[in-house]
Amino acid sequence: MSAPPIKQAATISTWYIDPDAEDAMADGHAPIWRHLIGLVPEKDLSRAAVLDFGCNQGGFLRHLHALRPFHKALGVDIARQSVDKANALKGNLPIQYQTDTKLAGWDGEFDIAFSHEVIYLVEDIAGHAADMIRVLKSGGVYYAVTGCHTDNPLWPAWRKLVAERTNTVVQDRSVTDYARIFAETGFQVSARKLEFDGFVPYAPGGWTPDYATALDYYTQTKIVFRLVKS
Repeated sequence: MSAPPIKQAATISTWYIDPDAEDAMADGHAPIWRHLIGLVPEKDLSRAAVLDFGCNQGGFLRHLHALRPFHKALGVDIARQSVDKANALKGNLPIQYQTDTKLAGWDGEFDIAFSHEVIYLVEDIAGHAADMIRVLKSGGVYYAVTGCHTDNPLWPAWRKLVAERTNTVVQDRSVTDYARIFAETGFQVSARKLEFDGFVPYAPGGWTPDYATALDYYTQTKIVFRLVKS
């Protein structure tokens, strides 16, 4: 008889087991965040309420506010220590951070939402989609970015790495699975490849087995979903 599947805890201390890796995550993601912000057609966020789902230490919202200042924002993450650090680093920016990822009390609040490499860790993705459509205003947009899907040729190896290096539980879904589930929830679904156009640093011992694969991953494998609430 097979063992029951591992359940994700409601909260964790940090995403990475290694605290140094956790602290380094924002620097590693920063070029991708800037590229993503450049892809988004919503240029003026001065009156917008923004949600970052899976905010970690809050780096994305700080980057977004520097490039496209927003009216207010909320970042949510299950990692308690990361949320504490996000609050410590926000300064006077109009941002709140919390560990309640179910977003109770935020119905119809947000104009635009983002997640970066988070949805592959969400056990109940249909429930997540329902939560996101609930908290968006009519016409609101959710940008969900992931290269962690079963269409990624590195996926079997990456599943093992995530289990070894992090406090999270991986889910197996294809690009089509995500599109179908979000569409069934009521989103208008479209997507594109991230096609990162910057220089990719050489990082031996990282997540890809060789440098050529890293270049392909950031240009061809990583997907940006654009999910619009009708």
